[in-house]
Amino acid sequence: QVQIVESGGGLVQPGGSLRLSCAASGLIFFNIYAMDWYRQAPGKERELVAGIDNDGSTNYGDSVKGRFTASRDNAKNTIYLQMNSLKPEDTAVYFCNIPRGGPYWGQGIQVTVSS
Repeated sequence: QVQIVESGGGLVQPGGSLRLSCAASGLIFFNIYAMDWYRQAPGKERELVAGIDNDGSTNYGDSVKGRFTASRDNAKNTIYLQMNSLKPEDTAVYFCNIPRGGPYWGQGIQVTVSS
């Protein structure tokens, strides 16, 4: 059974940084899976924030380019989202997703950017 757990969210002031983690279990070969980060703000649709492929290549939504960085540690079955220069509009619940074989979703974690 595939399980995904996000961590690292919280409250941060504008301009601050957070690093989210997404740990996956139940996958035989974690390193072959591309994974994504999504977010959903109140009253808005879920949007793609970043994706990281099995070779480590990344892509980003326009609103986070230059501020967010996705990475992965295959030895730990974990991906990360480093979020810098955070803005109030980044406030949302952030979700980790594995498209292949599922899709599989984590439970989400709250990120609040506010002074």
